[in-house]
Amino acid sequence: MGVAVLGGVLGLALSVFGVRMLVRDRAPEMITRSFRSVRDAGFYHLLFGLAMLIYVGGLHLPGAVPAQAAALVAVALVGVALFRFRPRGRGPTRGA
Repeated sequence: MGVAVLGGVLGLALSVFGVRMLVRDRAPEMITRSFRSVRDAGFYHLLFGLAMLIYVGGLHLPGAVPAQAAALVAVALVGVALFRFRPRGRGPTRGA
């Protein structure tokens, strides 16, 4: 139960952080550098947070089918976040 609560709290925090970026149209500089726009950063964090909340909530639903459906919805949200609002690349990495 403790890990589920932690996952729910983190999901809620990510969602609130994403909504805050969308409403204020501002983001921390480190995040702004990683994304094409503040809108992309806000939706990325919002979708990941909602996916975590839905997944954790689905774990507590009775039966296997609702839990699996919640997991599929969560994976779909993560897919949208990764393919539509993904952070931009930082270029080639340096060799060690």
